[in-house]
Amino acid sequence: MQSVDGMVDDVVRSAARFTAAAAALSDTGLRAPSGLARWTRAHVLAHVATSADAYVRLLRSASTDGRAPRRPADAAVPAQAVEEGASLRAAELVGQLNDSLERFAHEARTMSTEAWAGTVTALAGWRHPAWYTLRRCVRELETHHLDLAVGYRTADWPPGYVTWALAETLAALKAQGFPLARVEATDLGRTWDLADDGPTVASSGHVLLGWFSGRTLADGLTSDHPLRALPVPPTWPQPPVPGWGRDY
Repeated sequence: MQSVDGMVDDVVRSAARFTAAAAALSDTGLRAPSGLARWTRAHVLAHVATSADAYVRLLRSASTDGRAPRRPADAAVPAQAVEEGASLRAAELVGQLNDSLERFAHEARTMSTEAWAGTVTALAGWRHPAWYTLRRCVRELETHHLDLAVGYRTADWPPGYVTWALAETLAALKAQGFPLARVEATDLGRTWDLADDGPTVASSGHVLLGWFSGRTLADGLTSDHPLRALPVPPTWPQPPVPGWGRDY
């Protein structure tokens, strides 16, 4: 497994690319639609800033008593925070985004070695080691950079990110009985057997991950079945398999 320092460096690099793209947007550009239904680009930036703040709280919980914040009693609270952030002017919203990501990077840089092994609880209730928060943050940044619809493509995703995110996704799909027989990442030299029967699909790793994450269509895949007959991937991302349990 990659070292914690290496994972922190990945977060910092992804954050730099994402914030640079955000800083290039005008107020008008922020109000344009994103790649996500019903969300503008401003919503995407506000969501990432809110998520980074949540990750900071997870790291701090690992450094103290290990008790993570619980899911808000009112499910509208996170959505309200995103709406409030999305209403800000470009300079203020980008400033908040930068601050949130810098706080996360600082928290990660100053974590003790022992704290990284501690287990924390995501707001959705599933548990994971503190170090996995770094992977969650990279996934957040890379996925939502694509969602900004500013020209960032799946081909621009770092190969290291594609490799572990695709492997985790396929492990989760196999555990759920997703009806694909085999998946081949032609550029990675990797093949996964998911089910005893069903279609096979192949493409570059980033194309596969784009499809499994619901960000791109199946057009870039090759299959022994008609592409229109392929099963629809479930909501992404799923908790990792085998996983580390749930609190609630």
